[in-house]
Amino acid sequence: MKRAIFLFIFLSFTLLIIQSCKKPLIFGIEYQKNLGLQVRDQILSDPQNYPILDEKRYPEAYRHINRITQNILNSGKVELKDRFTWEVRIIQDDKTLNAFCTPGGYIFVYTGLIKYLETEDQLAGVMGHEIAHADRQHSARQLEKQFGVALLVEIALGQKGGQDLKNLANALAGLRFSRDHEYEADAFSVEYLSGTQYRCNGAADFFVKLTQSGAQTPPEFLSTHPNPGNRVEAINQKAQAINCPTNKPDSKTEYQKLKASLP
Repeated sequence: MKRAIFLFIFLSFTLLIIQSCKKPLIFGIEYQKNLGLQVRDQILSDPQNYPILDEKRYPEAYRHINRITQNILNSGKVELKDRFTWEVRIIQDDKTLNAFCTPGGYIFVYTGLIKYLETEDQLAGVMGHEIAHADRQHSARQLEKQFGVALLVEIALGQKGGQDLKNLANALAGLRFSRDHEYEADAFSVEYLSGTQYRCNGAADFFVKLTQSGAQTPPEFLSTHPNPGNRVEAINQKAQAINCPTNKPDSKTEYQKLKASLP
């Protein structure tokens, strides 16, 4: 009984804080890390829906994807670089053009997306966008809106699992963000890449390719995003505003090695 009363008081107090100011909606960094860890473990335990490439069998693929991730994180622009875990996994699914990042920095990239793209700049742009959703704490806000505070508290504390945790993991793989959060994540992708060897409008190159390919079905994580053409314009305007050169040579050589290292 005392425990239930304490939890009720804690949640009520937290809700008052959330309603009174625009703070991260999942009570701080450590909480988000715990929630992300629970989701990561759920994904790793579900190979039928999330066939993760084995790092020992595909060390070259992971060497490249980790290198790209570290290039972004070491840009000096990622606010929570030293506070989140930032761990990346590759999901073997050639039919899915997707990538997502949990609260706490657990990143998942599908082989379908890697094989679809042509340069590291493009992949870095998309990964920068997904990293921004975690770094700017968009994911935490959206999950709380979708699942509610109480359930997320229980999942993060390891008190809830099973179907609730599965639903949370599945939701993250196709999480819908507001238009403002999508534009902000695009803008921060430009910021991140401006501190790397990549063209800082790499995400725009992805949208251009998507539009030119005439894909009938957009990637899951783009299904409710702003129009790709508008995003290309906004990304390029952001690059111009921060005086970031967009004419760097395409980084194709190493990227072809990454693609060749996949099954």
